Amino acid sequence: MDLSFSPEDLAFRDEVRAFIDANYPAHLKGAGPREDLSRDDMLAWHKILGKKGWSAPAWPVEYGGPGWTSVQRYIWSEENARAETIAPLPFWINMVGPVIYTFGTPEQKAQHLPGILSGDVWWCQGYSEPGAGSDLASLRTRAERVTENGKDYYIVNGQKTWTTLAQHADWGFFLVRTDPSAKPQEGISFLLIDMKTPGITVRPIITLGGEHEVNEVWLENVKVPVENRVFHENKGWTCAKFLLAHERTGIAGVARSKRGVERLRDIAKTELDEGQPLIANPFFKRKIAELEVDLAALEYTELRTLAGEASGKGPGPESSLLKVKGTEIQQRLTELTLEAVGHYGAPYFRGFPEDGANMPPIGPEYAHRAAPTYFNMRKTSIYGGSNEIQRNIISKMVLGL
Repeated sequence: MDLSFSPEDLAFRDEVRAFIDANYPAHLKGAGPREDLSRDDMLAWHKILGKKGWSAPAWPVEYGGPGWTSVQRYIWSEENARAETIAPLPFWINMVGPVIYTFGTPEQKAQHLPGILSGDVWWCQGYSEPGAGSDLASLRTRAERVTENGKDYYIVNGQKTWTTLAQHADWGFFLVRTDPSAKPQEGISFLLIDMKTPGITVRPIITLGGEHEVNEVWLENVKVPVENRVFHENKGWTCAKFLLAHERTGIAGVARSKRGVERLRDIAKTELDEGQPLIANPFFKRKIAELEVDLAALEYTELRTLAGEASGKGPGPESSLLKVKGTEIQQRLTELTLEAVGHYGAPYFRGFPEDGANMPPIGPEYAHRAAPTYFNMRKTSIYGGSNEIQRNIISKMVLGL
């Protein structure tokens, strides 16, 4: 694999870097986690990219993508990580968007793709349920087909959980059971639902880190037009698998983990251990080195996956490997960061200091987010299909076990 950039790639990198430096909102530079921001702040960068035509790096040109090569997409992720920008929400760009342009009708594409690209329409994901997480095919949310005044609808009843940022959503994409007598994967349909439809209730779930990031969503006799179904009735599992493969590839987060390791090194150079910089401690230095080795291996795997996609091969079992290793690295990174800040990570109050505190955080600026970030990142090995499930996929599809 030739990893050297061509002159054209270097010129593209310079163009991207200059655009970010000139256009990224000044008030968002150095901002905290996305969940601490307002709806408008979370959308600000997405809208700027939408006007530029850069909000969906991997989309085909015919659907509004920029037509970038896999190398250019890699450069784009690297430069955004360098600048610590707020990435456009993946539920739209990496998940429901590709499902709609791959499986949707011309009418669905015309209605929904422009709002996804521009950031004008906020989407949420209705997959997990209280009794159907990693075993998603056991979902119980029902959609019964009815006809009223000559028009066909689904009447949806059920509950979804861990629905990220649903409190802001205009639309949601939901997996529902349309044939309870069929085998689990064969009786599911994929619906697009207007979140303003009567019968939808969104209730917050406050995480251990103190954020209102996720929600439970109740659907009680929600009337959804049949034309809002993507692909065939009872064949929604095809869309679900396609979407999850794209989600798992994005979860790896290689570029941002590399930036996180740089910040960890800076912290370890500042914090002292028995009068010496922590980075001089051979045991801690070894932990960082082991993390960097694993991250480098993951980066090469991601590059091979991008090269495969560039040749027309969609995300396969490699996405499961990226998901497992990427989330393990993210968790180790936050563990080491919390270890590096030492006692400054101990006086942790949920939601502090964003939640109406009237005093500055204790310790250096880099320390006060260490504990909540550590707690928040415990989720990464569970969402997008738990890592245990991903190992089963790898064993079957790669190792043939």
